[in-house]
Amino acid sequence: MQAQKQVEQLFAGLIGEHYELLKIICPSAPDISLRVGARVAELPPRPDPIEVLEIGCGTGITSIALLSGRDDIRLLAMDSEPTMLNQARRNLSRWLDQGRLTLLEQDALTTLRSQPDARFDAVASAYVLHNFFATYRLEVLQEIFRVLKPGGLFVNGDRYALDDVREQCRLTQEEVRGYFRELTRMQRLDVLEQWILHLFSDESPDHIMRLAPALESLRSLGCVDVAVEYRHGVNAVVTARKPA
Repeated sequence: MQAQKQVEQLFAGLIGEHYELLKIICPSAPDISLRVGARVAELPPRPDPIEVLEIGCGTGITSIALLSGRDDIRLLAMDSEPTMLNQARRNLSRWLDQGRLTLLEQDALTTLRSQPDARFDAVASAYVLHNFFATYRLEVLQEIFRVLKPGGLFVNGDRYALDDVREQCRLTQEEVRGYFRELTRMQRLDVLEQWILHLFSDESPDHIMRLAPALESLRSLGCVDVAVEYRHGVNAVVTARKPA
């Protein structure tokens, strides 16, 4: 757990404070968050509020997409980093005041394990699961399956590495060039250093989340309708359901 805590703290300090720069150096990221929100918004109407859990809300980019998608969503969002949550509280104050949002400062497994079986209509996340060690990620997925209601939806917009190793390397090199181009132009070499270090973690053998094994993990847990609903380079939106 100590190693996992170190991974979760990658977004602390400079990288957390300047997370909004991701919108500049990785334009696909906000688009993926919007797609996650839009997919959850497609859930059929029901008389009671739609209960949604967000894993790793960060500064609230995906939370805004979820809460803006429809008015009957009640969102429980967690993040383990105070730097991120402080920004989220400011960005999401409207929904906090409305009582539609609860923010928790916890790690993913602590939050999931504290929830009863079959509580949520949907579990959503964006750019979080790829940060976890593979073993921890599997535990998180097991708990997500448990807390979903029968028929519940899992939506993850994330960095899914290509199964073609050479193409993955090429795309990662393009990504690094973009980091250097934009952040040197902005004279933010401090932030550039943190993002490069973070990318090394993403691509390391015990972290990298390749697409085919990731889909197979969901199926092995018992998920159905496992699908890649959108793909652009290393970015993808993956969905799955718990059997009804």
